Parts: sequence; C-alpha cells; structure tokens
Amino acid sequence: MEPTQLSRGQFLKQLGLSSAALMSFYCLGTTLTSCSKDSDTPTPTTTTGGTTGGTTGSADTGITGTAKGASIDFTIDLTNSNFKSLKTEGSFTYVEDIIIANAKGTFVALSKICTHQGTTIDYRSGSNDFLCPNHGSQFKTDGSVQKDPATKALTVYKTELLNNNNSLRIKA
Repeated sequence: MEPTQLSRGQFLKQLGLSSAALMSFYCLGTTLTSCSKDSDTPTPTTTTGGTTGGTTGSADTGITGTAKGASIDFTIDLTNSNFKSLKTEGSFTYVEDIIIANAKGTFVALSKICTHQGTTIDYRSGSNDFLCPNHGSQFKTDGSVQKDPATKALTVYKTELLNNNNSLRIKA
C-alpha cells in the first residue's frame, strides 16, 4: 500500500484547525517571541510623513532628489513640518529604506533594514545606537554590529548640513 500525500491545507483540516485559529496562533507567537530583553524601548519622536518614493521634487514633502535605488542623493528640508523635529537631539525618521537620526547633535543616515532578518530598526537616544526589535541586534551609529545575532554592518550614507543647517543632504 502506497502512502497518501496530503496538501498542507488537507493536513490542517484533518487536525481540525481553521485558518483563523492558525493565524491567531501565529500572530500571538510573533508577538511573544522577541528575543530582546532591553528595557530601552525606542520611541520615534518624529513623523514618518516625510517618507517618499523614488525621485521627488515636491516642496510639500520636504524632500528633493532620489531617495531610492542605487543613486541615492536627496535633500531634506529641516524647516518642513515633516522633518523639523529632526533638529531635536534623539529624534529620528525614515525615508524609503533609510533611517535618519539626530544622534547627539550629529546626523546619521543608515539602512533601516536589520542585516539579520530584515526588520526595521529604531534609534535609541539613551544609548546612542540602533536596535532591531525583532531579535535584539544592536548597531553603533557607524553602522557596525554592537550586539548579535546580526553579523553584517548596516549601509552608511553620507550626511551634510546645508543652508545654515536648514537642509540635510543624504547620499550614497
């Protein structure tokens, strides 16, 4: 007698688990399985309203230039309502796949994607570093790994203040 092969859906039906029950279990498990025990939970202090796609030139977004792809070179208007909170130490925001932080008075721009499993990182002003909330990887402001499980550094972008410190240029 030859063994019968079941599809994943057939197998789950035989177990008596509905897709809603499985999804609930999965979502609950995702919430409870974070490896981080760090109590310095980051809280973004700026808006993500400035997040944009590709090349822009609109004054109302506060971004001009190319914020996506291989030729990243864009400028943020720090007087624009989407980004003026970046002038405050400890604040951070995201533009496409880049996190921009005011790290103790110095602007830092890094890839926002953790090199371990692709989770979006946050800036922690208290420890002046970046934390991946998924598994607790930590990165220094120069992008280097401070604490594993990540083993590869984050991409670092050049930052330059312009126009009497009212604009911030970020480029690859």
